[in-house]
Amino acid sequence: MEDGVDKPSKQPPQYLYPLVNHPADTPQVNSPFAAILSYELTHSIPPGWINHSISASSPTGTWQSLETGRIPLDSTFFTYFSLDLHSPTLWSTFYLTKALPSNPSLPASVPPLPKIDAEQLFWNMMSASRPFDPWMYPALLALKKSNQYILAALSNTVIFPESHPYAHPAPEEDIRRIFDVFVSSAHVGLRKPDPAIYALAMERLNEHAQEKGRGRVEAGDVFFFDDIGENLKGARKAGMRTFKVNLGRTFEAVDELERVTGLELAGGHPRVPVEVKAEAVGKAKL
Repeated sequence: MEDGVDKPSKQPPQYLYPLVNHPADTPQVNSPFAAILSYELTHSIPPGWINHSISASSPTGTWQSLETGRIPLDSTFFTYFSLDLHSPTLWSTFYLTKALPSNPSLPASVPPLPKIDAEQLFWNMMSASRPFDPWMYPALLALKKSNQYILAALSNTVIFPESHPYAHPAPEEDIRRIFDVFVSSAHVGLRKPDPAIYALAMERLNEHAQEKGRGRVEAGDVFFFDDIGENLKGARKAGMRTFKVNLGRTFEAVDELERVTGLELAGGHPRVPVEVKAEAVGKAKL
């Protein structure tokens, strides 16, 4: 196993995919991590700071509370999300242990904490991740058409306000229609990498398999894709086989799907990695 990848010795009869209602961590739609990196590049923030500040607040932070449905997506969320993004202690630790070692050209002393517009960042992430991924989406359609596999989604999600357009996407814009099983963190009160959500996903898979007259689904039958290392570790601990999806390179995941299934799944989109760039706005210095 290398870099979150299992090399299965047999063709698995079932699949488990990550998906989001707000796309937070899914290879089926464009990644919000691209929007995070773009925000950091635009505002001259050392790459990785935003993800670090969110992850460091786990499992009880504001973001995690939103993704488990414990708090609503409202002005209070943005207030506390902003506080998580502006922790002086976390910033100093991140700068000295991660940013500076990865880029020695940065100032040796810790600069002022970057100012981040939490609400703008959040909606940048949501907006950037609505379009379907140009490589993975055609592959999912081909898998669905083959009628050989159970397509399932296990995703960390948020619940949009009823009045927001994202809460009720048009059928052609709602990727959930592709999946036989859909487990949404914000609706079940659990999130990856909590072992309980993988167990719940297996329960839902077996309920579906029983309804369709299929045999029992074992964890080793599941091939799990994700772009977050901790989520992949959780899946492997649950007994699933895994593949790490790299930012801007989901065509590699399609290659792996073709290798495992023996099916032709790739669409016609050019196999050119997506490079994240800064937004076309003025940059704010540290």
